[in-house]
Amino acid sequence: MKNKILLLMLVLSSLSFAQNQTLPEGFVYAKTIIPNIDVELRYYSTHNFVGDTITGYHANTLIVSKATAKALKKVQDELSDQNLCLRVYDAYRPQRAVNHFIRWAKDLDDTCMKSEFYPEVEKKRLFGDGYIASRSGHSRGSTVDLTIIDANTMEPLDMGSPFDFFGESSWTAHNNLTTVQKKNRQLLQTVMKKHGFRNYPKEWWHFTLRGEPFPKTFFDFEVK
Repeated sequence: MKNKILLLMLVLSSLSFAQNQTLPEGFVYAKTIIPNIDVELRYYSTHNFVGDTITGYHANTLIVSKATAKALKKVQDELSDQNLCLRVYDAYRPQRAVNHFIRWAKDLDDTCMKSEFYPEVEKKRLFGDGYIASRSGHSRGSTVDLTIIDANTMEPLDMGSPFDFFGESSWTAHNNLTTVQKKNRQLLQTVMKKHGFRNYPKEWWHFTLRGEPFPKTFFDFEVK
């Protein structure tokens, strides 16, 4: 009985997300399909490379294409067998958020988060080095930034660099890692690729669904 009540609560909680706004056809609130996925949208918080909540993020609410959510559920289910869980840092990202990044990158005097996120990169090089771009695959709805956490402690596995760190230590194949860090990255790569995602080689956390449903459309509806 207790398990049935818990399941009902999860379902009701998931359904509440669907009432936040009417999403474009083909998009879903991820928790309607994956109720137990952990969500920590960094751009809804101030803990990101800008140091402020990003334009277009009004809630810690995970939105993705429906195809992406179904694929992520397969990843989550497989990890659950190992007492592990996905934590998502970003998924669908409105174009207005990308525009916020562009404005921030052009303000060379704003470096309040440099020591944590880009200590070895000059801010004026962020465009040239490919860290900031005018368009993002996230705005197409099938790209996700994520890691793996321990389902008991809710602590992330050690991947060798923080999320959104601008530097070579974030490259997927970076060599200067401990055995544990390499093993953790390999686990993430293996399970994501198995269920239809491809990785961006300069960001161990960044994956895009193969055969994404909106490959040429950049959306701008808000996250709420």
